[in-house]
Amino acid sequence: MDVLDAVILGIIQGLTEFLPVSSSGHLELGKAILGNTSVPEESLLFTVVLHFATALSTLVVFRKDVFEIIGGLLSFKWNEETQFSLKIIVSMIPAVVVGLLFEEQLEALFGGNILFVGFMLLITALLLWLADKAKDTGKKVSYLNAFVIGVSQAIAMLPGISRSGATISTSVLLGNDKTKAARFSFLMVVPLIFGKIAKDILSGELMESSADFSILAIGFVAAFIAGLAACTWMIALVKKSKLSWFAIYCFVVGLAAIIFAYAQ
Repeated sequence: MDVLDAVILGIIQGLTEFLPVSSSGHLELGKAILGNTSVPEESLLFTVVLHFATALSTLVVFRKDVFEIIGGLLSFKWNEETQFSLKIIVSMIPAVVVGLLFEEQLEALFGGNILFVGFMLLITALLLWLADKAKDTGKKVSYLNAFVIGVSQAIAMLPGISRSGATISTSVLLGNDKTKAARFSFLMVVPLIFGKIAKDILSGELMESSADFSILAIGFVAAFIAGLAACTWMIALVKKSKLSWFAIYCFVVGLAAIIFAYAQ
Protein backbone atom coordinates (compact mmCIF):
# COMPACT_ATOMS: atom_id res chain seq x y z
CA MET A 1 0.00 0.00 0.00
CA ASP A 2 1.46 3.36 -1.01
CA VAL A 3 0.70 6.91 0.16
CA LEU A 4 -1.99 7.56 -2.46
CA ASP A 5 -3.77 4.30 -1.58
CA ALA A 6 -3.72 5.25 2.12
CA VAL A 7 -5.17 8.69 1.38
CA ILE A 8 -7.92 7.26 -0.85
CA LEU A 9 -8.87 4.59 1.67
CA GLY A 10 -8.78 7.13 4.50
CA ILE A 11 -11.16 9.40 2.61
CA ILE A 12 -13.44 6.44 1.83
CA GLN A 13 -13.56 5.62 5.55
CA GLY A 14 -14.24 9.22 6.55
CA LEU A 15 -17.03 9.62 4.01
CA THR A 16 -18.74 6.25 4.50
CA GLU A 17 -18.53 5.89 8.30
CA PHE A 18 -21.51 8.15 8.83
CA LEU A 19 -23.75 6.79 6.09
CA PRO A 20 -25.49 3.40 6.37
CA VAL A 21 -23.47 1.91 3.51
CA SER A 22 -20.75 -0.07 5.39
CA SER A 23 -17.42 1.73 5.67
CA SER A 24 -15.59 -1.57 6.24
CA GLY A 25 -17.21 -3.04 3.14
CA HIS A 26 -16.19 -0.04 1.06
CA LEU A 27 -12.65 -0.28 2.44
CA GLU A 28 -12.44 -3.91 1.35
CA LEU A 29 -13.79 -3.03 -2.10
CA GLY A 30 -11.37 -0.10 -2.31
CA LYS A 31 -8.43 -2.29 -1.37
CA ALA A 32 -9.46 -4.89 -3.93
CA ILE A 33 -9.82 -2.29 -6.70
CA LEU A 34 -6.49 -0.68 -5.78
CA GLY A 35 -4.85 -4.11 -5.88
CA ASN A 36 -3.86 -4.08 -2.20
CA THR A 37 -2.25 -7.39 -1.22
CA SER A 38 -2.01 -6.94 2.56
CA VAL A 39 -2.36 -10.09 4.61
CA PRO A 40 -5.60 -10.18 6.64
CA GLU A 41 -3.95 -9.09 9.92
CA GLU A 42 -2.36 -6.02 8.32
CA SER A 43 -5.55 -5.23 6.44
CA LEU A 44 -7.61 -5.43 9.63
CA LEU A 45 -5.08 -3.24 11.50
CA PHE A 46 -5.40 -0.54 8.82
CA THR A 47 -9.19 -0.78 9.06
CA VAL A 48 -9.06 -0.41 12.87
CA VAL A 49 -6.78 2.64 12.62
CA LEU A 50 -9.14 4.33 10.17
CA HIS A 51 -12.10 3.56 12.42
CA PHE A 52 -10.15 5.07 15.30
CA ALA A 53 -9.73 8.27 13.27
CA THR A 54 -13.44 8.56 12.57
CA ALA A 55 -14.20 7.76 16.22
CA LEU A 56 -12.14 10.82 17.14
CA SER A 57 -13.99 12.92 14.58
CA THR A 58 -17.25 11.66 16.10
CA LEU A 59 -16.13 12.93 19.51
CA VAL A 60 -15.30 16.31 18.02
CA VAL A 61 -18.68 16.65 16.29
CA PHE A 62 -20.60 15.35 19.33
CA ARG A 63 -18.39 17.18 21.83
CA LYS A 64 -21.38 18.96 23.41
CA ASP A 65 -23.17 15.64 23.99
CA VAL A 66 -19.97 14.05 25.30
CA PHE A 67 -19.36 16.89 27.77
CA GLU A 68 -22.97 16.67 28.95
CA ILE A 69 -22.65 12.91 29.48
CA ILE A 70 -19.36 13.30 31.37
CA GLY A 71 -20.83 16.14 33.47
CA GLY A 72 -23.87 14.05 34.28
CA LEU A 73 -21.73 11.08 35.30
CA LEU A 74 -19.53 13.24 37.54
CA SER A 75 -22.59 14.46 39.41
CA PHE A 76 -23.01 10.87 40.67
CA LYS A 77 -26.77 10.97 40.33
CA TRP A 78 -29.30 8.68 38.62
CA ASN A 79 -29.87 11.17 35.81
CA GLU A 80 -30.46 10.96 32.07
CA GLU A 81 -26.71 11.03 31.30
CA THR A 82 -26.02 8.13 33.67
CA GLN A 83 -28.82 6.08 32.15
CA PHE A 84 -27.59 6.86 28.63
CA SER A 85 -24.07 5.74 29.58
CA LEU A 86 -25.39 2.48 31.03
CA LYS A 87 -27.32 1.84 27.82
CA ILE A 88 -24.09 2.37 25.86
CA ILE A 89 -22.37 -0.20 28.10
CA VAL A 90 -25.23 -2.67 27.60
CA SER A 91 -25.02 -2.19 23.83
CA MET A 92 -21.29 -2.99 23.88
CA ILE A 93 -21.67 -6.46 25.45
CA PRO A 94 -22.50 -8.46 22.26
CA ALA A 95 -19.68 -6.88 20.21
CA VAL A 96 -17.15 -7.40 23.00
CA VAL A 97 -18.09 -11.07 23.30
CA VAL A 98 -17.95 -11.64 19.53
CA GLY A 99 -14.69 -9.71 19.22
CA LEU A 100 -12.99 -11.73 21.95
CA LEU A 101 -14.25 -15.15 20.85
CA PHE A 102 -14.03 -14.79 17.07
CA GLU A 103 -11.18 -12.34 16.48
CA GLU A 104 -9.20 -14.67 14.19
CA GLN A 105 -12.26 -15.58 12.13
CA LEU A 106 -13.09 -11.89 11.70
CA GLU A 107 -9.52 -11.11 10.64
CA ALA A 108 -9.77 -13.69 7.88
CA LEU A 109 -12.71 -11.80 6.36
CA PHE A 110 -10.67 -8.60 5.94
CA GLY A 111 -8.49 -9.88 3.14
CA GLY A 112 -10.27 -8.48 0.09
CA ASN A 113 -13.07 -11.07 -0.12
CA ILE A 114 -15.31 -8.87 -2.25
CA LEU A 115 -17.77 -11.68 -3.01
CA PHE A 116 -18.56 -11.93 0.70
CA VAL A 117 -18.74 -8.14 0.98
CA GLY A 118 -21.14 -8.03 -1.96
CA PHE A 119 -23.60 -10.45 -0.34
CA MET A 120 -23.36 -8.60 3.00
CA LEU A 121 -24.16 -5.32 1.23
CA LEU A 122 -27.32 -6.95 -0.13
CA ILE A 123 -28.29 -7.84 3.44
CA THR A 124 -27.63 -4.22 4.47
CA ALA A 125 -29.88 -3.07 1.63
CA LEU A 126 -32.67 -5.35 2.88
CA LEU A 127 -32.32 -4.04 6.45
CA LEU A 128 -32.50 -0.43 5.29
CA TRP A 129 -35.51 -1.13 3.10
CA LEU A 130 -37.38 -2.79 5.99
CA ALA A 131 -36.49 0.08 8.33
CA ASP A 132 -37.76 2.61 5.80
CA LYS A 133 -41.19 0.94 6.00
CA ALA A 134 -41.28 0.98 9.81
CA LYS A 135 -43.35 3.54 11.69
CA ASP A 136 -41.53 6.05 13.93
CA THR A 137 -43.18 6.07 17.37
CA GLY A 138 -40.82 8.68 18.79
CA LYS A 139 -39.90 6.63 21.87
CA LYS A 140 -36.47 6.60 23.52
CA VAL A 141 -34.02 3.72 23.42
CA SER A 142 -34.66 1.35 26.35
CA TYR A 143 -32.17 -0.99 28.01
CA LEU A 144 -33.58 -3.99 26.14
CA ASN A 145 -33.47 -1.99 22.92
CA ALA A 146 -29.84 -1.12 23.66
CA PHE A 147 -28.92 -4.81 23.95
CA VAL A 148 -30.77 -5.76 20.75
CA ILE A 149 -29.11 -2.85 18.92
CA GLY A 150 -25.82 -4.11 20.35
CA VAL A 151 -26.45 -7.52 18.76
CA SER A 152 -26.86 -5.73 15.43
CA GLN A 153 -23.60 -3.93 16.03
CA ALA A 154 -21.86 -7.24 16.70
CA ILE A 155 -23.20 -8.70 13.44
CA ALA A 156 -22.03 -5.54 11.68
CA MET A 157 -18.43 -6.45 12.48
CA LEU A 158 -18.69 -8.40 9.23
CA PRO A 159 -17.39 -6.34 6.27
CA GLY A 160 -20.32 -5.28 4.14
CA ILE A 161 -22.85 -5.09 6.97
CA SER A 162 -23.22 -1.40 7.72
CA ARG A 163 -22.77 -0.74 11.43
CA SER A 164 -24.77 2.48 11.39
CA GLY A 165 -27.26 0.96 8.94
CA ALA A 166 -27.77 -2.15 11.08
CA THR A 167 -28.02 -0.27 14.38
CA ILE A 168 -30.22 2.56 13.11
CA SER A 169 -32.44 0.11 11.22
CA THR A 170 -32.80 -2.11 14.27
CA SER A 171 -33.60 0.89 16.46
CA VAL A 172 -36.21 2.22 14.03
CA LEU A 173 -37.75 -1.25 13.63
CA LEU A 174 -38.04 -1.33 17.43
CA GLY A 175 -40.05 1.89 17.17
CA ASN A 176 -37.43 4.37 18.35
CA ASP A 177 -37.15 7.95 17.14
CA LYS A 178 -34.82 8.20 14.12
CA THR A 179 -32.92 11.21 15.51
CA LYS A 180 -32.34 9.49 18.87
CA ALA A 181 -31.44 6.29 17.03
CA ALA A 182 -28.80 8.07 14.95
CA ARG A 183 -27.27 9.77 18.01
CA PHE A 184 -27.15 6.49 19.93
CA SER A 185 -25.73 4.65 16.92
CA PHE A 186 -22.84 7.06 16.37
CA LEU A 187 -21.89 7.33 20.05
CA MET A 188 -22.18 3.62 20.95
CA VAL A 189 -19.26 2.61 18.73
CA VAL A 190 -16.75 5.09 20.18
CA PRO A 191 -15.93 3.09 23.37
CA LEU A 192 -15.50 -0.08 21.30
CA ILE A 193 -12.98 1.54 18.96
CA PHE A 194 -11.00 3.01 21.85
CA GLY A 195 -11.17 -0.35 23.62
CA LYS A 196 -9.83 -2.17 20.56
CA ILE A 197 -6.91 0.24 20.22
CA ALA A 198 -6.14 -0.01 23.95
CA LYS A 199 -6.24 -3.82 23.77
CA ASP A 200 -3.84 -3.90 20.81
CA ILE A 201 -1.44 -1.47 22.52
CA LEU A 202 -1.42 -3.37 25.81
CA SER A 203 -1.02 -6.73 24.08
CA GLY A 204 1.84 -5.42 21.94
CA GLU A 205 0.04 -6.30 18.69
CA LEU A 206 0.48 -2.80 17.26
CA MET A 207 4.22 -2.85 17.91
CA GLU A 208 4.59 -6.40 16.57
CA SER A 209 2.70 -5.67 13.36
CA SER A 210 4.77 -5.47 10.19
CA ALA A 211 2.52 -2.73 8.80
CA ASP A 212 4.15 0.53 7.69
CA PHE A 213 3.29 3.01 10.44
CA SER A 214 3.83 6.01 8.15
CA ILE A 215 1.13 4.63 5.85
CA LEU A 216 -1.14 4.03 8.86
CA ALA A 217 -0.56 7.63 9.99
CA ILE A 218 -1.38 9.04 6.55
CA GLY A 219 -4.56 6.98 6.37
CA PHE A 220 -5.47 8.10 9.89
CA VAL A 221 -5.09 11.81 9.04
CA ALA A 222 -7.06 11.44 5.81
CA ALA A 223 -9.90 9.61 7.58
CA PHE A 224 -9.96 12.11 10.46
CA ILE A 225 -10.14 15.17 8.18
CA ALA A 226 -12.71 13.55 5.89
CA GLY A 227 -14.73 12.51 8.95
CA LEU A 228 -14.72 16.02 10.39
CA ALA A 229 -15.79 17.52 7.07
CA ALA A 230 -18.49 14.93 6.40
CA CYS A 231 -19.87 14.06 9.84
CA THR A 232 -22.24 16.98 10.41
CA TRP A 233 -23.60 16.93 6.87
CA MET A 234 -23.94 13.17 6.69
CA ILE A 235 -25.57 12.80 10.10
CA ALA A 236 -28.19 15.34 9.01
CA LEU A 237 -28.60 13.37 5.78
CA VAL A 238 -29.18 10.12 7.68
CA LYS A 239 -31.81 11.80 9.87
CA LYS A 240 -33.74 13.53 7.09
CA SER A 241 -33.39 11.27 4.08
CA LYS A 242 -35.28 8.09 3.40
CA LEU A 243 -33.31 4.96 4.20
CA SER A 244 -34.59 3.46 0.96
CA TRP A 245 -32.14 5.69 -0.94
CA PHE A 246 -29.25 4.03 0.86
CA ALA A 247 -30.88 0.62 0.39
CA ILE A 248 -30.83 1.13 -3.38
CA TYR A 249 -27.20 2.26 -3.26
CA CYS A 250 -26.11 -0.77 -1.20
CA PHE A 251 -28.03 -3.11 -3.51
CA VAL A 252 -26.35 -1.67 -6.62
CA VAL A 253 -22.83 -1.70 -5.09
CA GLY A 254 -23.34 -5.17 -3.61
CA LEU A 255 -24.55 -6.57 -6.95
CA ALA A 256 -21.62 -4.91 -8.74
CA ALA A 257 -19.19 -6.44 -6.23
CA ILE A 258 -20.64 -9.91 -6.77
CA ILE A 259 -20.45 -9.57 -10.55
CA PHE A 260 -16.87 -8.24 -10.28
CA ALA A 261 -15.88 -11.16 -8.04
CA TYR A 262 -17.31 -13.78 -10.41
CA ALA A 263 -15.75 -12.04 -13.43
CA GLN A 264 -12.24 -12.42 -12.05
